Amino acid sequence: MMINDPPFSPLVRCLPIEAPQPSLEDNRADADRLKQSLARELSKQGVKGGEPRIPYPVLTEVALRFRTAGFRGGAVVNMLDPCLEIVDFLPAVPDRLPALALDLGTTHLEAALLDLQSGDTLAAGQIENRQIEFGADILTRIHFAGPPDIDVKRDGREQGLARLQESVIASINELAGRLAGMAGILTGDIRALSVSGNTAMVHFFLGATPFHICREPYIPLVNSPDPCHAHELRLCIAPMAPVWIMPGIGSYFGGDLVSGILATGLDTAAETVMLIDVGTNAEVVLGNRDWLIACAGAAGPALEGGVARMGVKAGPGAVEHVAIDRDRWRLSYRTIDGAPAVGICGSGMIDLAAELYLSRVMDFRGKFRPVAKPESQDHEQFLQRHLVADDSGYAFIVVPGAEAADGVPVVLSQADMDALIRSKAAMYAILTTLVAQVGVEFAELNRVYVAGAFGGHIDPGRAITLGMIPDLPPATYEPAGNSSLRGAGLVLLWGDCRERSREIRRKITYLELNVNQEFMLRFSGARFIPHADPALFPSVPVLQAEGQ
Repeated sequence: MMINDPPFSPLVRCLPIEAPQPSLEDNRADADRLKQSLARELSKQGVKGGEPRIPYPVLTEVALRFRTAGFRGGAVVNMLDPCLEIVDFLPAVPDRLPALALDLGTTHLEAALLDLQSGDTLAAGQIENRQIEFGADILTRIHFAGPPDIDVKRDGREQGLARLQESVIASINELAGRLAGMAGILTGDIRALSVSGNTAMVHFFLGATPFHICREPYIPLVNSPDPCHAHELRLCIAPMAPVWIMPGIGSYFGGDLVSGILATGLDTAAETVMLIDVGTNAEVVLGNRDWLIACAGAAGPALEGGVARMGVKAGPGAVEHVAIDRDRWRLSYRTIDGAPAVGICGSGMIDLAAELYLSRVMDFRGKFRPVAKPESQDHEQFLQRHLVADDSGYAFIVVPGAEAADGVPVVLSQADMDALIRSKAAMYAILTTLVAQVGVEFAELNRVYVAGAFGGHIDPGRAITLGMIPDLPPATYEPAGNSSLRGAGLVLLWGDCRERSREIRRKITYLELNVNQEFMLRFSGARFIPHADPALFPSVPVLQAEGQ
């Protein structure tokens, strides 16, 4: 990360201190001497904040280290404005001051180890979330956590919520250890942690009951947790390291989306832009520096591997790109990292559906259809190789068993394709409902950011053909990468971003789709390829009739 505007203001600083030795004439206590010296240093550097304090758990240790160092060295300060906490004292200001930015994902945790002195990335990596043991999806885990009044062991088994918290903390500690090893430091050298995740994951992380998140009127226990210290959560990093948790908006709009807004600069944009993040749900934000509106809906599972039998998340061996040469009738595909195919991820499914539609192997309803009269021998052989009958009618073989991992072919059934069509319809309905709410036309959008692995692999042209996203010039769509992790990094490095995260939460309007009748009407129209109203997609060929 580059250190430019706004002024560099990390969450934790190590500030140089040089205080006069105690004497009969200057008999201030060691702790008072340190706090007053720090206040002078902060004033000299033009750093604003409250009066320095030393938290009780480290009072004796910090004061003794200050004396042992000869009243000179580096004071480690948590910049929790308006509270400035002196949490350690070192003999000298170190060359690096590591901190961890964390994307607290449902399936995987991804983190970056940053240097708070320079802003440099020291290491990065990811790990599987051990909570998968208790359920692959959020709802299963919420049910496993149990009712909020159960906080003791029952039948000799530990309460579900405690087990969920322990497993995610263990995952974070393991990932922190890995990254510390890569950077050549100890985990105890990590001086801060920022956490960006959806609302339920943050509740699991804190050990806060998520019981009411999935029950009407869907009110979480907390949206904007106050910072705490690492030792309170049994994290293996520096005990007094501040844990900054990105604020959320509600049950279905968490801190990961606030991070995405920060990372893309949507809240400071002069023109209207959109952010789309597809995961377990599709979450969308629309707006600019003057206003923000957001909504979320269930459009993600078929794209994440939660519905299609051969659907997988974007990772090694996932089919990410599919093309059909309609002149020679040959199918080509590409897997992530070139590994043998294990399944097909969201971008691959979108590619496949668009190609099958353009090849007339699938009709405008998303139904596989045999061709009575193939146009050539190559066409006939293509259909024989790929389109096969099964219990649901027909299925399409994407990768034959001879080319796939473990000899298991990658096959998409009609039921899988129906799930994809529902997901793409939900996505388009979400987008159209949101823009209609504020009277904005798609053509007015200056930029559409697409976050996550989905954004990194999706071909906008194919998604437009399918009718999943608006028919805009493909250059309008810009991958945003892991915007949740990027936002978590920003709040570690810049106080301005920490304040912006709070301001975003205050000014955003959330649109509830569960009770929106217009959404359901738009969803029905979007369950065709590209749409029941093809005029909305002028760049997409209309292939409805059998003879076309």
